[in-house]
Amino acid sequence: MSHSDIRTFQLERFGELRTAGGGACCMSSPVPYPAANSFNRLSSTCRVRIPVTLRTSRLNAESEPRASRQRENQLVCPAPTRLDCLPDIAHLHRTGRMSTRGLLSAINRAAKAAEREQRRRQREADRSYKAAVREAERTRREDERAQKQLASARAAERKRLEKEAKQAHIAAMEAEVESLNLELAEMYDEIDSLLAETLEVDDFVDLEELRTEVRHPPFDRPELENPIPRPEAPEYPPRPQPVVPEKPSGLSALVDFGRHDKAVAAAKGAYERAMAAWREKKEEINRAFEDRLKAHRKQEVDREKALEVARAEYTRECEQRDADATRSNAELDKLIAELGYGVPEAVEEYISIVLSNSIYPECFPTSYEHSFSPEKAELSLRVEIPAPSEVPSVKHYKYIKAKDEIREVSLPKTATKKRYAAAVHQVALRTIHEVFEADRRGLIRTVSLVVGTDTIIPATGNQEFIPFVAVGAERDSFLEFDLSAVVPLATLEHLGGAVSKNPVELVAVDVAGIRGGE
Repeated sequence: MSHSDIRTFQLERFGELRTAGGGACCMSSPVPYPAANSFNRLSSTCRVRIPVTLRTSRLNAESEPRASRQRENQLVCPAPTRLDCLPDIAHLHRTGRMSTRGLLSAINRAAKAAEREQRRRQREADRSYKAAVREAERTRREDERAQKQLASARAAERKRLEKEAKQAHIAAMEAEVESLNLELAEMYDEIDSLLAETLEVDDFVDLEELRTEVRHPPFDRPELENPIPRPEAPEYPPRPQPVVPEKPSGLSALVDFGRHDKAVAAAKGAYERAMAAWREKKEEINRAFEDRLKAHRKQEVDREKALEVARAEYTRECEQRDADATRSNAELDKLIAELGYGVPEAVEEYISIVLSNSIYPECFPTSYEHSFSPEKAELSLRVEIPAPSEVPSVKHYKYIKAKDEIREVSLPKTATKKRYAAAVHQVALRTIHEVFEADRRGLIRTVSLVVGTDTIIPATGNQEFIPFVAVGAERDSFLEFDLSAVVPLATLEHLGGAVSKNPVELVAVDVAGIRGGE
């Protein structure tokens, strides 16, 4: 067979293939070749079909059986493949540089290459996926570690803040305890120094210093004394001025044809309208000004009335203060005069003033009842002091950390008894001393004193006055004592007084036989 016959045969076969496959070699029969599986896998990923011209090394239509030709056609049936994985097989076949065996080898190599490329891409994809998984796992572990660190830091910070808050609370409680103990110490010092406290001051009361001097406060409504300013005179708009058009002359007058007269009439009308508006505006301003004047006159009338009432009230208060001062000074003059004559009421009032100036601690208040007998020149005096249960009996305060509370530590009973009894003894001597020192005229020659408390008797449940000390003192002998160096109990016994053995237990004394005793 000549070369032209082979070419004709090729064209006929190619035409049949185009007719069967729609323009491209696309035989549907499977490829009976060992690389068919790889070839099929390759074709599944390709989208380009390459028409391949059939070529045989030995083509004899008359001598070869039909089955042989079909088998050969099946072997060389092309499949879709990737352009970048296959050489130009059709070009090689057309140029006669590739046999049927070479075509199959090329296709098999392309399939192998495509498969390798696919495996490589798969491996890359697997590596990328695994790397992404590892990265996600790493970030997750880092996040967990960061959360644990954060939780640990928060717990540590919370513990630190709780510790600081606890320490601050403990410090505050200890400071409060210290403050309470300082107050307690100061309180006990005041109780223990009742007598020494009065020895440092002069108990004499200069009655002239009690004279009242009137000092009137300033008038409390000074704003009413100033007149309300009168409204200012109104300001009017400027008066309109007439505007007269200039009369034409010369040639203009010849061709005026009455225009000047019309202009004059228009200017006159405008001026009259402007004047009417100006007069109306002026009347409106005058009416508003008159309203302001009326309001001002009313305000002034109200101010004057309020000033009159305020001045009357202020004058009344001043007169009341003057009257009170006059009456007080008159009573003071009477007291001074009567005290000079030893009038009992004047003496009693003066002693009330003296004793009211005697300041005792807040925790140990006292009250007095007294009367003066001018025949004996004797002052009978009863002093009431707090009951033992009303006097502090705390030794000190302490803070218990375990229970977070402040507790009182009580004084021993012996210390409580000693302090209360010493206070009773000091009150007795202090009162006698204050009376004699304040009476410079010597009106009071003797003092009959009872010191006790008014409380409920445990045995009967009745409220009674229980005397703890009953003593009498003569002026001259008492003033010879150096009270800054005495033992109060010994002094009271020296004066022949009756002293309770245990005032804390409300043990009363017998006041019979004591001057001033009942």
